[in-house]
Amino acid sequence: MRTRKKNWTARELAENERIIKEPQNLCGKWREYFGNVNPIQLEIGCGKGKFLAASAQAFPQINFIGIERDPTILAQAARLARNTPGLSAYIISEAEAMSEYFAPGEIEVLYIQFCDPWPNKKKWAKRRLTHGRFLDIYYSLGINVIHFKTDNRALFDFSIQQFSEKNWLLRNISLDLHSTPQDTRFITEYEAKFVDLGMPIYRLEAVKPAKGDLCERPHHQTKESDSSNAVHSEKESNNKSGYIKDFG
Repeated sequence: MRTRKKNWTARELAENERIIKEPQNLCGKWREYFGNVNPIQLEIGCGKGKFLAASAQAFPQINFIGIERDPTILAQAARLARNTPGLSAYIISEAEAMSEYFAPGEIEVLYIQFCDPWPNKKKWAKRRLTHGRFLDIYYSLGINVIHFKTDNRALFDFSIQQFSEKNWLLRNISLDLHSTPQDTRFITEYEAKFVDLGMPIYRLEAVKPAKGDLCERPHHQTKESDSSNAVHSEKESNNKSGYIKDFG
């Protein structure tokens, strides 16, 4: 479905400094761009930017980047970020081009949330962002943790298979994420819509394992905290030790 342009879209795309016009020039230099050595987290398909804006505001010690292929939608995300505190940048691009924009080790955590399931033809499976060819890209970039959410059970089952075949360790798997209370600051626009409709949200985290690690079987999420996720409950985010223990 074509996104309707706003009367300010073209100007936002031209003038918003958070939209990176030539991201390939920042490959290996993103910490220079942000002006700090903080961890960098990336969302592929950031949509209108609700999740990234809320995360950047809540967690100023992390740099956030969003990739979105639709310029009209990305303009809305960048406009929201411009009026929200926090460090974030935005790139208009397809996910396939990631290796041109980031050096190995620059991105530590990746979010894939409510991506296109490409459900209709078997030949389209390779376009899914959790297909093995994409997992190879994420691995080559040194990404440590992938947070994945979807409303599509077939895509979720497909993703579990792909992660398993590539030897990613799966944890914190949920077949109905909102059956327990969630911090609604950090849900995407799509997620809010699906929850209002009473649809289950499927969620997992994938971690590149050490040799010999096995994948968990799907189960409802546990109450254990996730030290690699920027999005925690208010109680956890107020801990003196911080919310990303992995990064010190």
